[in-house]
Amino acid sequence: MPSSTRQDHSDAAPLLRSLPSVDALLSDPALVELTNRYPRHFIVEQARQKLSAVRASILNGQGRSDHASIASLIDDIIQDAETRWRSSPTRVINATGVIIHTNLGRSPLSEIAAKAAHDAALGYSDLEYDLETAGRGSRHSHISSLLSTVTGAEAGIAVNNNASAALLALSTLAGHGGDIIVSRSEAVEIGGGFRVPDVMAQSGAKLVDVGTTNRTYARDYEAAIGPNTSAILKVHRSNFAISGFVHEDPLSDIVEVANRHKVPLIHDLGSGSLIDTSQFGVDHEPTVQESVQAGAHLTLFSGDKLLGGPQAGIIVGATELVNRVGSHPLARAVRIDKMTLAALNSTLRSYLRGTAQDELPIWRMMSATLEDLNEFANQWSKQIKSEVVEGRTAIGGGSAPGQTLPTKRLKITANKSAEAIAESLRRHDPPIIGRIEDDHLFLDPRTVLPEEHETVANALNSLASSPRP
Repeated sequence: MPSSTRQDHSDAAPLLRSLPSVDALLSDPALVELTNRYPRHFIVEQARQKLSAVRASILNGQGRSDHASIASLIDDIIQDAETRWRSSPTRVINATGVIIHTNLGRSPLSEIAAKAAHDAALGYSDLEYDLETAGRGSRHSHISSLLSTVTGAEAGIAVNNNASAALLALSTLAGHGGDIIVSRSEAVEIGGGFRVPDVMAQSGAKLVDVGTTNRTYARDYEAAIGPNTSAILKVHRSNFAISGFVHEDPLSDIVEVANRHKVPLIHDLGSGSLIDTSQFGVDHEPTVQESVQAGAHLTLFSGDKLLGGPQAGIIVGATELVNRVGSHPLARAVRIDKMTLAALNSTLRSYLRGTAQDELPIWRMMSATLEDLNEFANQWSKQIKSEVVEGRTAIGGGSAPGQTLPTKRLKITANKSAEAIAESLRRHDPPIIGRIEDDHLFLDPRTVLPEEHETVANALNSLASSPRP
């Protein structure tokens, strides 16, 4: 056995001698340039690790593969460095066919909202400074009047996300162990394991469920009200639907019950649309204005779903309750930052001007015509072996459950596997994310921003001209 091992090592000697030294590897211009962008000692360590891995492979009898060439070693070092230390999160092109894609950052900002965030980040801002009085101001002042104007509510504030908004509202109204009445069909779980009952427990409130899974009436809420009742919570089922033998009384009927017993009603809308979605060919999503008009005392919704803005949790409603929520100690822990505030302010002003459908990407995507989508897909098809096929674009993001829009998609039929093509596009700068179905890669132009269409075409052209792996 020892002689066999010595023979193996002897056979490996020429391969080991052919490997470059760390210094020789680092003298390559590509790695010299890499050390200008990243600390040199990190790149040196990467080079040592790569060479050690190749030596181990040779000594294990696997011989020298293409991965042991100097060029491939350099490529691997560069790829590892870019993957580990690149600027992140990085911009990607969403061609998946899901408009509000949670994994890809949900709703993209409008150009003017992005600029507002950028401007707020540079230098100083009047985040908590009153320019009129030269005294301390409130960060809520940047959006409170806008929220009142566009929703019809008396007052409004924003926190870092809608889960925080729910936790804050429940902690304020029932954190002392008060009862919160919820329909059994609305004790839901949203993404990331976020469950309404768990949030209630965390807030200190106690859940009192009423009705049944499929049918709940206003009288069920009324029957459950007792001396320890702190609020009624209505949760919009924004990420799933119940059909068949179902019943749910109008929100206004439940508000009447709450008013009779002087109990506040919290309406968690989740997606928070300010526009009637039915005009785009999908089912109507309840709007914030409808919740306010029905009399909800507090309405909670997200900023980065159907509102089309940055990640935020928005609370609108009666001034006294909004002020109580905003002054709760937990409010500081979940407060919104200056860049998000600026982007949210800009997004709300798009609604104020009546230009939201022209300026906000999600509404432009939803209103795109099949003729335009077909034209974009056909332009892409000229770059690579493919065909244009019919498909459906999902709204996504826990909004408009099950709702889709017709689209024209590119079905790539190039002589490469769908996984290989998808990986190549993910390595593009910027990365392009498609959708694999039935062993084919599909790209949906509906979810691609107008200024990105040419980038996709160029990437497909480069992919088609590259040798088959």
